[in-house]
Amino acid sequence: MAETAEETIARAHGLAEERFIAASGPGGQNVNKVATAVQLRVNIYRLGLPPQVFHRLKALAGGRVAASGDLIIDARRFRTQEQNRADARDRLAELLAQAYVQPKKRAKSRVNRVGKTQRLKAKKARGDVKSKRGAVKSWD
Repeated sequence: MAETAEETIARAHGLAEERFIAASGPGGQNVNKVATAVQLRVNIYRLGLPPQVFHRLKALAGGRVAASGDLIIDARRFRTQEQNRADARDRLAELLAQAYVQPKKRAKSRVNRVGKTQRLKAKKARGDVKSKRGAVKSWD
């Protein structure tokens, strides 16, 4: 039975582990005192994704997937834990939803006979120009 993206997202939210860490950057005393940044970890092997979706997710996530299979999302955009937590969960859901979207196959373009002859004629003309280059021969 094929699973939908919504079901996978719900399962991922259930498997997610959150750690609150001190954020960097501007923010004054607040950023030094309060651990507002969120590090969300989900093991993509435990999600049980179909192979095509799994490979697309790994490609989309890139360097955010650790060798252990943990997808790590850092959220430090906002000043509060709740906003950063929601942001991390939204980004996880967006990433999983994108992985479920199957890319369209590229249709091969076909050149008609006239186009092919024009291309070959242009190649021949360019070759003639290049063949006339070279060392100047003396007539002595």
